[in-house]
Amino acid sequence: MNTFPAPAKLNLFLHVIGRRDDGYHLLQTVFRFVDYADQLSFDVTNDGVISHVNPIAGLTDTDDLCVRAAKLLREKSGKAMLGVRIHLEKKIPLGSGLGGGSSDAATTLIALNRLWEINWERERLMALGLELGADIPVFIYGQNAFAEGVGEQLEKVDLPCAWYVVLTPPVQIATAAVFASEELTRNTIPIKMAAFSMVQGHNDLEPVALRLQPVIAEWLNWLKEQHESTKVAMSGSGSGVFAEFSSELAAREVFRQLPDNMRGFVAPGLAKHPLSDF
Repeated sequence: MNTFPAPAKLNLFLHVIGRRDDGYHLLQTVFRFVDYADQLSFDVTNDGVISHVNPIAGLTDTDDLCVRAAKLLREKSGKAMLGVRIHLEKKIPLGSGLGGGSSDAATTLIALNRLWEINWERERLMALGLELGADIPVFIYGQNAFAEGVGEQLEKVDLPCAWYVVLTPPVQIATAAVFASEELTRNTIPIKMAAFSMVQGHNDLEPVALRLQPVIAEWLNWLKEQHESTKVAMSGSGSGVFAEFSSELAAREVFRQLPDNMRGFVAPGLAKHPLSDF
């Protein structure tokens, strides 16, 4: 049994700058990986069966990106008898905007590409991942990145060391519902990567998500009251929110004061994805 990490991501900002004719939204964002991860184990077989051996509560077969990713890789590689039993140890909450499902799918593609001896180049895996979801390519890309398009046009960014307090309200946000909202602004002025400021950037999805789930605003406002933070925002389409700190000590001191009715974790930002060189 081979085990691999699938780390969470944060959107340090997320601007919606337009909409394509096919309805997909044009974005600009910075993805940052953090050291908080699901763990996936793969038991490779030659019986042609792809299965998830420990189904996750709240995750239907249709939503199971790990199985879908494995089946798509097998189909496109033309190796019909390849099989695998997948075990997922889930830490990243569902519907939190932290990229858990996308990260799990990316790790599945990266790991099985090697374990099944398909050995495709990373760019080919990224294109395959995009068929499953817009956030998957960045996890395969393996670097913190400035992203454009629907999130698939990636350019590496070097980010300073930072620690994060990440809170995960007990609600899930449907990404499609946020993007479909008439209240969503889609006209943020595009910026150049060289000129972006993560402190000045914002999340255009945040007002819509807060209206759909007001509890997110309560948790976000609590973080904003902690003045040691240099950046407070919602990640992706929510419901996860985060605050950035320059040191572990500052982050843990804030987390120590977390009210009993709130939950989350403290994690450092990663310089790159743990499987970037795999």
